[in-house]
Amino acid sequence: MATTISAVPGCTRRTPKKRRGHRALAWGALGMAMALSATACGSFSGSSGKRVTVTWFVGLGTGADHGQPEQEQKVVDAFNASQNQITLKLDVVAHGSAQNTLDTRLSGDDAPDIVGPVGADGAQLFDGQWLDLAPLVKSEGFDTSIYSKVQMDAAKDQAGAQTALPFGEQPSFIWYNKELFDRAKLRYPPQKFGAKYADGRPWDMDTLRDLAKKLTIDANGNDATSPEFDPSKVVQWGFDPQYLEETPQGNGSLFGAGSYVAEDHETAQIPKPWLAEWKWYYDMIWKDHSAPDYQQLWSDTLNKGNAFGSGKVAMAFTDTGYLSDLTDGAGKARTFWNIAANPSWNGKITDRTSSETFRITKASKHPEEAFKVLTYFLTTAAPDLLKTYNALPANKALQTDRIKSLNRTWTQGVDWQVALDALKHSDGPRAGEWMPKYNKSALLTYKFGHRLLYQPGLDIDFEAANLRLLLQAVFSAQPVT
Repeated sequence: MATTISAVPGCTRRTPKKRRGHRALAWGALGMAMALSATACGSFSGSSGKRVTVTWFVGLGTGADHGQPEQEQKVVDAFNASQNQITLKLDVVAHGSAQNTLDTRLSGDDAPDIVGPVGADGAQLFDGQWLDLAPLVKSEGFDTSIYSKVQMDAAKDQAGAQTALPFGEQPSFIWYNKELFDRAKLRYPPQKFGAKYADGRPWDMDTLRDLAKKLTIDANGNDATSPEFDPSKVVQWGFDPQYLEETPQGNGSLFGAGSYVAEDHETAQIPKPWLAEWKWYYDMIWKDHSAPDYQQLWSDTLNKGNAFGSGKVAMAFTDTGYLSDLTDGAGKARTFWNIAANPSWNGKITDRTSSETFRITKASKHPEEAFKVLTYFLTTAAPDLLKTYNALPANKALQTDRIKSLNRTWTQGVDWQVALDALKHSDGPRAGEWMPKYNKSALLTYKFGHRLLYQPGLDIDFEAANLRLLLQAVFSAQPVT
């Protein structure tokens, strides 16, 4: 029998074999030929037999924050109403307990079928437990030509398995407070990648640091370039790597791509761009006083970590996921900001891009049905989910509508082309990629990042060398001698 559906970007329209010579699609145990788009790309109908339950686990990444579960449930309801063979069940767990909960469920007989959205960091916590989707992509005819090779490669694990398909991209760039720039009578940062700043100065890390000092103000109104500046009474800061402060691989990627692991997958290393950024950022905290330290960052003044959102930080570096924190207590969008291009370092521009993906567990009892749900997320449900997670579509065909949606919320005339252009400079390898014994290794890097933020007077070269030794000990499972 034929089923009529509307075409959706990323879906391969299927027709019965007798009509166009395409092979019929076997759908699980039903074994019946059906005309479907690439699985759950649209409404479909079939046998009225008992539904298979597919569980969607949310919380390992974003998705459990205020207001998000309600939007996810709407997607679940729409999917369940669109067909009569699969019952999709939403299981939302608070982010703080999601890792332990998922670990317990994967170790038992209660594994969820789909996990997501999840970024690289979260995915690495369960490396080796995600299903390789390549066979299902082939058997179900899902069209991956809508994605670039870079996007597809970024969704593979370290062994080369296609454990995810591209969904949402969250590029990072410079966010700036227009009001603070206007008050200081300073030109805004450039919005074209590779463009120069005012007076022909290169838009590089030195220029950003100089701007940050001019935009750092003490209680007496002196900026950080003034001899009268009092670093003990800062009330406005020039720069903060928003939510990346204690993630050295995250803020380090502003200077360039890298990995803690050498190409042999065994040797620990410290990427040169990251080391350079750590020194630069550390000096901004403890020498220039233009970036908040740990105590300042988590003070009421800086909204307990939401520094840029406090309105008292002139520039930030973070990704589009931050949009969810640019609303007031009533949920109204705050419009004091715009976005600008990343500065260069050593003549090169790098963007820290985070990818939000959905993954099927190897322990899933219903992988074919789970894949139908996953492709529904990537196509029919994508506009709603991308809005929920503040991500840009990996599928370029969906980007125009996504920008229109953003403009309906943030009405100040944000130059969203900056975000799209940032994707052309995506870091590779990406900052959250695989490390041996990921849990222990990642914890070492976070402790290192916290120390830089908390303790003045450190020798960063020495601290970085020590971090490498500690990582190598974990990689090798041997104590440092």
